[in-house]
Formats: sequence, structure tokens, C-alpha cells
Amino acid sequence: MTVAFAAVVLAGGSARRLGGVDKLLLPVAGRTLLQSALDAVSGADPVVAVGPPRAVDAPVVWTREDPPGGGPLAGIDAGLRALPATTSLVAVLAGDHPDVTATTVARLRAAVADAPRAVGAVLTDGVPQWLVGVWRVDALLRAMPSQPVGLPVRSALAPLDPVLVPATGFEASDVDTPRDLRDARTRA
Repeated sequence: MTVAFAAVVLAGGSARRLGGVDKLLLPVAGRTLLQSALDAVSGADPVVAVGPPRAVDAPVVWTREDPPGGGPLAGIDAGLRALPATTSLVAVLAGDHPDVTATTVARLRAAVADAPRAVGAVLTDGVPQWLVGVWRVDALLRAMPSQPVGLPVRSALAPLDPVLVPATGFEASDVDTPRDLRDARTRA
């Protein structure tokens, strides 16, 4: 049996620019950033979260990159390894994009389905947001370097030449700084 759609939510990182707080537990619009990300991929099964386990209102499989703190590409690699072997399509989403919704993920899925040769679709606001995308799992697995720790995500994913899906509103915005957090809360 093939799993049609799964998700990998990156829920690690040190949040140095936010003073080292667990930024994914920061609230925006009455939900934590992590819960917002999980809500955006609510149609996926399974949802794999890569990072330290936290209490959430969704069924999640928790895993960690090796070593912990190895960066987002290592997180993607760890998330892919936690998926069932029959998974064909996966959303990859960083947990700090409060304006990404299930509608965003549906547009990305449709872009992959509408372009038969596409191996993935990535949100863009003029610059690809490599941590907001939907991918064919086999292509991602082939693109993963043998040692992903510390490597930039774009180094592995850009050569796959994904479909670029224009962001609507602030979908491509993430929360890395206190100003980003204030802006996200103002928009909410």
C-alpha cells in the first residue's frame, strides 16, 4: 500500500536570534508556531516532527537528526528516514512559518500533480523558500548527500529544479528575530 501524502516538520534549531528560547512554542494568533505548522499539514499521514518532543494537539512521530543541531538538511534527512517506505509524496515545512496554511500546502501539492515531470514544488516570494515545499520522496532521497550535517538545504534541493509556487500574502515569512515575531503577531 502506498502512503499518498506525509509530512516532515522541522522543529529543531537554537533560535539564537531570539535569545535561545524555544521559538516553536511562541504563540501567534492563539497557537504556537509548532501547532500552526502541524495544522498546515493536517491532511498528511504520518506527520514526522524532527526535534525535541513537545506536547502538541496532533498525532506526530518524533525523531531527531544525528547529531542534534545538525541543521535543516540533516533534519530533512532524519524525517525522510522516519517515513514508511511506501510514502510517495511529502510536505517539508519548517515550524516557524506562521502564515503557511493547509491551503498553501494544497497549492504546492497541486503544482507537483499538475506538472508530471516535477519532483517538487517550493513556495517563493522571489527567492525559493526551501523549507516550505512538497516533494516526491524518491527524488528527495536521491538528492540527500551521505553527510547532510551542516550543509545548506539549497545545495541538495535546488538541483532538483522544483516548480516555484508564488507566495500569497505573507506565506513565505518566517520567524527568526524579535521583529519577525512582532510582525507575525500584528498580522494575526
